[in-house]
Amino acid sequence: MATANKDLSNYDKNKIPSAKDFRFGILVSEWNHHITEGLFSGAITALLDCGALQEKIIRWNVPGSFELVYGAKKMIETQKPDVVIVIGSVIKGETQHFDFVCDGVTQGIKDLNVLSDVPVIFCVLTDNNEQQSIDRSGGIHGNKGTEAAIAAIKMAFLRHQASFSYQFHNSKMIEEHQFLLEESVKEIEKL
Repeated sequence: MATANKDLSNYDKNKIPSAKDFRFGILVSEWNHHITEGLFSGAITALLDCGALQEKIIRWNVPGSFELVYGAKKMIETQKPDVVIVIGSVIKGETQHFDFVCDGVTQGIKDLNVLSDVPVIFCVLTDNNEQQSIDRSGGIHGNKGTEAAIAAIKMAFLRHQASFSYQFHNSKMIEEHQFLLEESVKEIEKL
């Protein structure tokens, strides 16, 4: 088991960028709310601990985990967050419904990450039983919501760095292109 003997809530705040300048979107599934509220609590606590401002955190609820994909898409389009965390809990039952929901949500979040410029952090527990979910939402293994918040801060920072690097690179290219254009004009004037 990947989380055996691990506390998902451990992080070194000194190794994490400040979250104060970022806008966070959080979508929370209402299904298995006793689990998802624990995950949300871990996420919001970590964000605030790392400097996020309450007024820059947007929370939307959706009925179930399957609806997280649509909710994240709409949040990205309308709220302009730097990063989105999707929080859900799917607990295996007696039918294949578990497999279809888990696959759909996983693929949907992957698609959003490929198609959008805004990172979407996957915080959807897909456990075999309720106790496993409790253990990972504030129980003996800590809180997967905390881990998702730290990932969100790091990805928002990465997005910001990549954007700055791209802007710097493009302005440098424009300057070089402008220089070449000016040199060409001088050569033409000599003729």
